[in-house]
Amino acid sequence: MEREGMEAEGMLRDKPSKETTCGIWCFKGAWIQRFANYKAYVLLYGMLGCMFTASYSYAGGIFTTMEKRFRIPSQTMGIISVGNDISQIFVLTVFSYYVGKGHRPRWIAVGIYTVVIFCMLNAGLYFMFGPGQDAISLTYEYGNLNNITEHSNDKKIICQENSTVTCETSDGNEWGPPLTLFLAQLISGFGGSLFGTLGVSYMDDNTKKSKSPALFSISQCLKMFGNVIGYGLASICLNIYISPSLTPRITNTDPRWLGAFWIGWLILGVAMFILGSLVGLFPRTLPEAARRKEMREKTEPTDEPASLRDFMATFIRLFKNKVVMCKTIGGVMYVFGYLPYWMYMPKYFEVIFKQSAAVANLATGFVGLICSAIGILISGFFISKFKPKARTLSMWGFIVKIITICGFIVYNQLGCAINDVQGDISASGELNATQACNAACNCEYVKYSPVCAYGKSFISPCHAGCNDTMRINGTNVFTNCACVNEFDANGVQLPQIAMPGICPIDCSDQFKLFLVVVCILKLIGATAQTSNFIVSMRSVEERDKTVAMGFGMTMITVFALIPAPIFFGRVIDSTCLVWGKTCTSKGNCWLYDAQKLRYFINVNAGGFLAVGLIFALAAWYYVKDVQIFDPEEEKKKVKFEIIELEKDKEKEKEKELKQI
Repeated sequence: MEREGMEAEGMLRDKPSKETTCGIWCFKGAWIQRFANYKAYVLLYGMLGCMFTASYSYAGGIFTTMEKRFRIPSQTMGIISVGNDISQIFVLTVFSYYVGKGHRPRWIAVGIYTVVIFCMLNAGLYFMFGPGQDAISLTYEYGNLNNITEHSNDKKIICQENSTVTCETSDGNEWGPPLTLFLAQLISGFGGSLFGTLGVSYMDDNTKKSKSPALFSISQCLKMFGNVIGYGLASICLNIYISPSLTPRITNTDPRWLGAFWIGWLILGVAMFILGSLVGLFPRTLPEAARRKEMREKTEPTDEPASLRDFMATFIRLFKNKVVMCKTIGGVMYVFGYLPYWMYMPKYFEVIFKQSAAVANLATGFVGLICSAIGILISGFFISKFKPKARTLSMWGFIVKIITICGFIVYNQLGCAINDVQGDISASGELNATQACNAACNCEYVKYSPVCAYGKSFISPCHAGCNDTMRINGTNVFTNCACVNEFDANGVQLPQIAMPGICPIDCSDQFKLFLVVVCILKLIGATAQTSNFIVSMRSVEERDKTVAMGFGMTMITVFALIPAPIFFGRVIDSTCLVWGKTCTSKGNCWLYDAQKLRYFINVNAGGFLAVGLIFALAAWYYVKDVQIFDPEEEKKKVKFEIIELEKDKEKEKEKELKQI
């Protein structure tokens, strides 16, 4: 009878309540309730995180294409990107407190829907503003329609001596694209903050503390594949011309090439809508976690309901928490310093190592992926198995930051040879390409169309002083170039000709070495992610977990994610040599001082990380009283160590007896 009573009690306990019931509206039932477990959540949350990460990786991958298409400087693009972070300020701190006490999976779904809107707005730029006149003019269809041959088209960019050259007018959409991009970023910030804070806290609350490190590692690995998907998708889309129905006259290695940036946004938007809807079907609390919570509430006080008084008390506790404050300030410095590598890495590859947009995205997406995944998995399972103390985990985070700074110093030494672009650097830092040989050519408003003559690059045939064109082996070659004065070993002047395109530079060895260093830093850096997450979660009370994450992300947003893109965008623009000038603005940058850009980015990034070391060391000191695992788990660990010690003693005794 006693056994039957226990079974009946178990059946009643396993029956799902309103809190533990999966689904919504007509999407309910036993068929869906069986997925109400942490394994299904971790898998689905990781897949959603993969697509979520892919959307931001894709945005970084098409960054330079958006600059060229809509003629937006890097600093302006940096300002646009902070729209995401501005909206997070209003969501993370106050809103995360209230939604953290609500139905978190459904709020995650709502947040993801805003990211879907972000994707659709970005894709809509193509349908609202078209491919642009520059892209259309580089197609065969444009030439056929306007009776313009390739030869006659090249006539527009050669020396225009004794003729009046007017400035180029814009498409008339100077403010439309930037405002649309900013609005898209503003909307997505809402969803990004909810996904980051609620998703992780829901996973941590609904699993045993001993399993959290491993599960967090698995979900992070799934999210990391988003970088591969995002940058890989960008590489595929950018290999397609911006208007697939048109046939371009140039190849994708030409700096004027514009890829079909809009296609990837449609794919990502649909994928996130489906996965976000599935996550929203999870219950408020998973059944197994609900049983643990019920047992815990018998001995511990329950959380206070949401109120202004409790809200203020929560933040007072966080401000008094020295571990939280030190880790938050250290995190601000880390994110500020690392942001240019997250946001501008494809541009870095294009400028420093002379790679095409497609190759730059492939390298950015795939480089270090395996190393990072291995690092996260190793650290997660290492922590779960050996259960190191908080100070050990914090010290490892400190060491990783030192290694990262050393990596930035190595970055600063790797790059291609300086471009031999003809001209002098003016006081403003731009390239003054006007020389005696092209002074009368009126080149100021000629489009950027680089040419190469005997290893020396010129901004355009006009800047090379070329007066004519001719066709050689199927290629239009620019001839009678007054600025091309090269001689052979016997002192005989070589033909004054220039070939279309930038002079090729063999940078493969430097590029490969850079990727090796990146992989090493990715592997080592990834091992600190799980430990930082676990220490952050355990250094606050259970009831403050969601708010603590929101608080930390708010501080990082205000002091890193908002100022850093603007700061580094200005840094990048300060290294620009050639701007795409129009009648009303200077547009986007076409050519950078690669050596100066490399130096500015790496030195500034390393400096911010160095400041963060101080707070990482302070966090190590204050975490001495933080308990990472449950007391039961700690007892099991001690008991296991005692058993192992006794086994070793028995083995030693057996050896001694055998010797006797």
